[in-house]
Amino acid sequence: MKNLDRMLLGLGVLIPFWLFFGVLLTALAYPDYSHLDQAMSQLGAQGSPTQGFSAWVNNLPLGVLFVLFAVGVLRRLRGSRLALFSAGLILVHGLASFATGYFPCDQGCAPVQPSFSQQMHNLAGLVMFLSLTLASLLWAFASKRLMGARGFGLFSLACTVLAVATVVLMAQAVETGHSFGLYQRINYGISVIWVAGLALMLSRSRAGSLQPGTT
Repeated sequence: MKNLDRMLLGLGVLIPFWLFFGVLLTALAYPDYSHLDQAMSQLGAQGSPTQGFSAWVNNLPLGVLFVLFAVGVLRRLRGSRLALFSAGLILVHGLASFATGYFPCDQGCAPVQPSFSQQMHNLAGLVMFLSLTLASLLWAFASKRLMGARGFGLFSLACTVLAVATVVLMAQAVETGHSFGLYQRINYGISVIWVAGLALMLSRSRAGSLQPGTT
């Protein structure tokens, strides 16, 4: 069972690498695609050159990785309701990743009159942002109490602040029409790096190291 737990937690470390290479390789098949200005969702948008396989390379596999990693966190932290709630948020993030792939955005991803698929895509994207940001915020204040890991709590707080700050920059980029892709990548990159940090922290902590009375 320890090997299974180690494998499930290890998937959290894999997530940032899968995201980076999945988006990078998919974009190679999209002529003149701009990582600086275009959203990652445009790789799977209606009518895009990569619509047919983008979700299968990115959204769906990442959803699987998040769900399995969440199971690993659940198994590792059975003794705390707060920790289990954070694992549930990671699970929700994985399910929302499935939804962003199943409901592609409209061409350009910013239509004046969004279709139902675009609306569902936007909703799933919002859930993805809120779920991981809230999970990192929970660990920012509970890390020391749950695992005695004050350093990870500070790391989680920094990731939460940066994630919120880059969302503001993304909103500004929508108005200017420049650098949205850059800020989106920084935003999601911060979140998946936090996930990898959580995976490493839990993997290296001793079994049964959950602090007493942490509910």
